Amino acid sequence: MTSDEVLMLEFQGGSRAAFEELFARYHEPLYGFFRRRLDGSERAEDLAQETFLAVIRANSRYEPRALVRTYLYGIALKLVAAERRKQARDVPPTGSVPDPAIDEAPDVALWVQQALGKLDPSEREIVMLREYEQLSYSEIAELLRIPVNTVRSRLFRARLALKGHLESRAGSDPCSRTRPASRAQDEACHDK
Repeated sequence: MTSDEVLMLEFQGGSRAAFEELFARYHEPLYGFFRRRLDGSERAEDLAQETFLAVIRANSRYEPRALVRTYLYGIALKLVAAERRKQARDVPPTGSVPDPAIDEAPDVALWVQQALGKLDPSEREIVMLREYEQLSYSEIAELLRIPVNTVRSRLFRARLALKGHLESRAGSDPCSRTRPASRAQDEACHDK
């Protein structure tokens, strides 16, 4: 399998097939990246497309100093920031986090989404880059322009905070206990 960096250099040299391969590899991950951060699957699709348009426009300026994956997510982060600024101007903030990109999500997925929404935005972004986008610590550090050790410490704190939010949520849900306190609660939990 040809590396992303080789494909990018081939695309820079005029290979349409190389670009199509990069698109095939990264379209879905980028769509998921935008979908988890913004309201609306249509807007997520638009921004995934805009990421590749930015690659096409900057084709001649690309230098293989970083992984192509990091390069693409760097573009995506800038597009998300611009979209959030635009949304902040257009709509008064509600303080909510977009719904998860899961159809008929189980309670656990909703709890995770709500717990993520309670994190500090910088911590939430680091958790999402690591857990959802599967980026390495060094890739996250490069994207966010912070030291790797800062990534490690913020990720550690964010995971602790996330765990705390999830544990407090689980503790308040009678159905999450191993045995509901009463038969009525047991029946109610099974009726969900």
